Amino acid sequence: MNKGKKSNKSLFSRINAWLHLWTGIFAGIILVFVALTGTIVVYGDEIIEWSAGKVRYVEQVKSERLPVETLMDNVKKAYPQARLSEVTVHKDPERTVRFRVFAPGKGLAFAYADPYTGEVLKYDKTANFFYIMAHLHASFLWHGPGEWIVDIATIIFLIELISGIILWWPAKWNKHTRDASFKIKWKARFRRVNYDLHNVLGFYSSILALILTVTGLLIAFHPLAESTIELFGGDHETDWQKEIPKGDPAKPAYAINAVFEQEFKRHPQQTMGQIWLYNLDSSGFYSVTTASNLGLKSAENPQMAFIDKYTGEDIQIPEKSLKGEYIENVVWQLHMGTWMGPVGKLFTFICGLICTSLPITGFLIWWHRGRKKKKPIQKKPVLKQELLPQA
Repeated sequence: MNKGKKSNKSLFSRINAWLHLWTGIFAGIILVFVALTGTIVVYGDEIIEWSAGKVRYVEQVKSERLPVETLMDNVKKAYPQARLSEVTVHKDPERTVRFRVFAPGKGLAFAYADPYTGEVLKYDKTANFFYIMAHLHASFLWHGPGEWIVDIATIIFLIELISGIILWWPAKWNKHTRDASFKIKWKARFRRVNYDLHNVLGFYSSILALILTVTGLLIAFHPLAESTIELFGGDHETDWQKEIPKGDPAKPAYAINAVFEQEFKRHPQQTMGQIWLYNLDSSGFYSVTTASNLGLKSAENPQMAFIDKYTGEDIQIPEKSLKGEYIENVVWQLHMGTWMGPVGKLFTFICGLICTSLPITGFLIWWHRGRKKKKPIQKKPVLKQELLPQA
């Protein structure tokens, strides 16, 4: 009967089933690791906020704020080994200023400073855990070969998702197939529950899993990302930056506080602002992002601007280039789960857990089927008469 059933399947169905099984077996452990580390990162921003505790708020709001440049100097003096890469300011006057810093050998951290007293309140290393998780997720902390391993595994997972949806799709739609495809029989034996967890949860998470997989590939493969940006009418080129004057220490820089003030006035709905500091000395402009929420890798409802470092005036950049920046941010929002605030994060986290489980439940299905086929050889019972001596 089994041979007859196999022969009735089309060549496409057999190839699809073979791909789904053996690519999953081949890359299963890697897929579990990549999905798990990615899932851990989803709530990284919230955990970092929680870890900061009371230093997120000042003890007393005063009439005047100290220049951000002064706060930068204070952080550098307190932690001379750390290099500042970003500053985040809240519109709320009760919130402290946060600096993203990176120290060689010690990793990523956030330094919190009181904008009224200039005191550096905390140097929080919690972010480094998520920094490590993110790099394990992207490359196993193995630059080059590790990135290729993860990228190939991600392509395999894309194949797994597509072939899995094809396998899931019932040949006929009736009450029995609907129940089998959309419901988990929790009271059944373990093998059946495990099969339903793989089959049913795999289907429910398939759309979001596809989004996470495709955006992961867009982040990993720059030519693919550039083609996507161009497809949606953007431009990934940054030639316009060459026309902007370079940093000149002899010239007085426009105050960073003034930059935030004008951007908050321009976009009153925004609650947070961020300026990139990593190459500020050599740059002739401020790269500013205001948003309703700013995370490690994405911004919610962002507004981006490029401000002349010495005049405070807007730098007009090509519309397509600016659109390219927004498209790139959308990709990160979809991948990080910030596309719908807390709801998007929750869906992404649950999807991540399911994606982590799929290679495991799939392996157990294959393992149990293999053991079922190997039935023990039953010995022929020995009759009493055969034990009697022959006459």
